[in-house]
Amino acid sequence: MGKRRNQKEIIQNVEVAGYAAEGKALARIEGKVIFIENAVPGDVVDIIITRNKKDWAEGRVLSLITPSPQRVIPFCKHFGICGGCKWQMLPYEKQLEYKQQEAEQNFRRIGKLDGFKMMPIVGATQTRQYRNKLEFTASNKEFLPIPIQKKDSSITGHQENPAFIPAHAIGFHVPRIFDKVVDITECHLMDDINNSIRNTVRDYAKAKNILFYDARQHTGWLRNIIIRYCTTGELMLNVVINYEDAEEIKLLLDHLLQQVKGITTLLYTVNTKWNDSLYDQDPIVYFGPGYVKEKLEDLEFIISPKSFFQTNTRQAETLYKITRDFAGLTGNEVVYDLYCGTGSIGLFVNKAAKKVIGVELIEEAIADAKKNAALNKIEHAEFFSGDVIKICDTSFFEMHGKPDVIITDPPRAGMHEKLVLKLLEIAAPRIVYVSCNTATQARDIALLNEKYILQKIQPVDMFPHTHHIESVALLTLRQ
Repeated sequence: MGKRRNQKEIIQNVEVAGYAAEGKALARIEGKVIFIENAVPGDVVDIIITRNKKDWAEGRVLSLITPSPQRVIPFCKHFGICGGCKWQMLPYEKQLEYKQQEAEQNFRRIGKLDGFKMMPIVGATQTRQYRNKLEFTASNKEFLPIPIQKKDSSITGHQENPAFIPAHAIGFHVPRIFDKVVDITECHLMDDINNSIRNTVRDYAKAKNILFYDARQHTGWLRNIIIRYCTTGELMLNVVINYEDAEEIKLLLDHLLQQVKGITTLLYTVNTKWNDSLYDQDPIVYFGPGYVKEKLEDLEFIISPKSFFQTNTRQAETLYKITRDFAGLTGNEVVYDLYCGTGSIGLFVNKAAKKVIGVELIEEAIADAKKNAALNKIEHAEFFSGDVIKICDTSFFEMHGKPDVIITDPPRAGMHEKLVLKLLEIAAPRIVYVSCNTATQARDIALLNEKYILQKIQPVDMFPHTHHIESVALLTLRQ
């Protein structure tokens, strides 16, 4: 092992020992743990240290000296630069193995829980083109990686090219770089329709000299394109612009309708804010009904442009079947679906429930949930808009009935502690906790452990080639 400083410390011939959390590999050097991006256990690599603390450090691979026998050839030309699908170099069975390992470790180390049944992770049958939603950013600054060279060796890697080149880049942000975009020409996360749309927009913009957004200066016109492509074949496209220009938007949207076959809903959104969030914006329907329909089993779901819906439809069906099974419904239960989004979980389990009560912050999602209940002729489901913490008070539970089963599916940050305390107070016989972050799920379940027993956990892989893990946990009230 050798060390040399060249702006940042470079460490040579590091043997990668295993995986830690969030997709980072790890090595141990002189008693210090090094977390490494873009490495595989068994690799021997040269790394550059990006963050250095007393007991641990973070780094990224500069050069692969000896590849691990576990490595496979990535299938995407943008691998290693765009920041997505970071585990393409791992065989899928290894991805599942490491996700299972991380999930179990989080429950034991963070939650300090034991005695539960850890079930084998459910892998995806489709590992490419599995997403129904993608969002691409338009930028006048393209991220151009350049090699890092070390004077006395052939160590290579990538860093940001400081040169500014005006561009028509549409793609993904590089991690930790907010104002530049990797220009994506192919993406394997969705059906090839995503490539057709994105490349059509880029070609048109270049030909018409349309200015792409500058995140630092808040100038330029085109900002984002958001695609929702359902298993039903319905296709929704939302074009986000920085300021109103009626003539320009008509020309672009008409061009898309002519060139891209199958668009069923076309919208545009004028976002004059500095940030890209659209929760407080109003998409304008240009063509079609303003929504798309998706199916789970025999249920249809309306999805509006701002509504949350699981982005992997096929695995969502698997996830919801597990949730329904864990709920143990007999037809006599009152079920509360917290953070319900468009009502998909609550409606999915409704046939086996006496009554379903859904709560969600986003008003548009609740509007869709009500439409979805009506669309599927479900009369024993009610949905309420508002902050889950504020709505789910004692009077709310008294008004709608004490829950027999609570299903909670919070965002990555997990449940607010006030809601955890309220669940302890309500003491429903069963809680089914669906999560996209096993770390915060473990933290919350540790708090619920005061009154509940963690019976079993079922990890589900919703996002192949990434480190993300979905998990369903069953908790039962202590007797």
